[in-house]
This record gives sequence, structure tokens and C-alpha cells, in this order.
Amino acid sequence: MPRETDRQRLERMLDYERPLWAQGLHVAGIDEVGRGPLAGPVVAACVIVPEDSLVPGVNDSKKVAEKKRERLFEQLTAVASYARTGWRWPRDIDRVNILNATKSAMEEAAADAAGAHFLVDAVTGLRLPGETTAIIHGDALSYMIAAASIVAKVMRDRYMIELDAQYPEYGFARNKGYGTAEHIAALKKYGPCPEHRRSFIRGILDGDA
Repeated sequence: MPRETDRQRLERMLDYERPLWAQGLHVAGIDEVGRGPLAGPVVAACVIVPEDSLVPGVNDSKKVAEKKRERLFEQLTAVASYARTGWRWPRDIDRVNILNATKSAMEEAAADAAGAHFLVDAVTGLRLPGETTAIIHGDALSYMIAAASIVAKVMRDRYMIELDAQYPEYGFARNKGYGTAEHIAALKKYGPCPEHRRSFIRGILDGDA
């Protein structure tokens, strides 16, 4: 099967947006990055890109190389009519659990986009200021959700790289807080730092006791 071109992917990823644009609606995408890591925040983004300002090459952030992701981030934030992030920190995640922290971050990110129709990657039960459609694997199926995934990932990755300078022993610049073998070994050797999610690492540390 021939590889899908950027143009073909763009057309496919607008299947959810086009009917809503035809109704005269602003279409927002919402996605999060960082639900799984042992350290650092969960970051949600809400993005609205006008129909006449679409940036080619947008895709699920996990499928886009870092340099291209950075370039797409700059292009998307330049043309977006709305781009906002919501951050929930390790202490928030430990207090309310990762799902509720994710929902809260998404709601914050979307708070000033009243009246839009929100396309959300999988998460349901959100209190948003407009109609909502949850799409399983939405970051691979919807342009706006993919755009939000890129904004959220670049913002979070930049933060984790900054954090690496403060806590170099954990390799945050490389692992972005995820539970790599290197990260887990450092955690067992040095113990947690304030950026670790205590509810996520309890089993790791207990298992080493």
C-alpha cells in the first residue's frame, strides 16, 4: 500500500471538522500529554486553527519527529485564533488522581473558547463552554486534536528539559519523566525529587525496600 502523503492525511483528518465548519462553528481540538510519566506535569492544550490557515504536516505528536514538531508548534501558534494550555502538577495528580487532573487541565485550557465545538481525544465527562465530541484515538483522526497534541507536547517537553538542569541525575531531558530503565535506576539510587508523582512511584520504591 502506498504511503499516505501529507495532503491525503490532511484531507482525512478534516472529516470531523468540515461538517462543523459548514454549520459556521469554530472548531477546537483538545488533547493532553503526560498522563503516564513518573514525574512532571500533565499538560492539556486547546487549539483553534481557522479553516483558511491550516498548517500542512500536522499529525499525532507521537508520530512527528522532535525538530518537525517544534517547527509545527511555531507555525500553529502563529496562525491559531486560540491556543491555551492547562497544567496540573505532581501534587495535583497525587491529590485528585491522573484522570481528574487531566480533566481539570483540559477544562482550564478550553475556558476562554466559549461557543466553540470541542473535539476531544477520548476523554468524556468534561465541563466545557460548548458542545463536545469525544473521539477515540482522536489525535490520529482529527486535525484540531492533533494540533492540540503538538502544542501540549512541545510545551511539556520544553519544561522537562528545563527541569533537567535542576535535577540532572534523573535524565529528564531524555526521558521527559517517563519510566525508562535509566530513570527508574536513578529513582532507586537518589530517591524522588519534588517533581515526582508520589502516587506513581510508590510501588517502585516499596519494591526496592
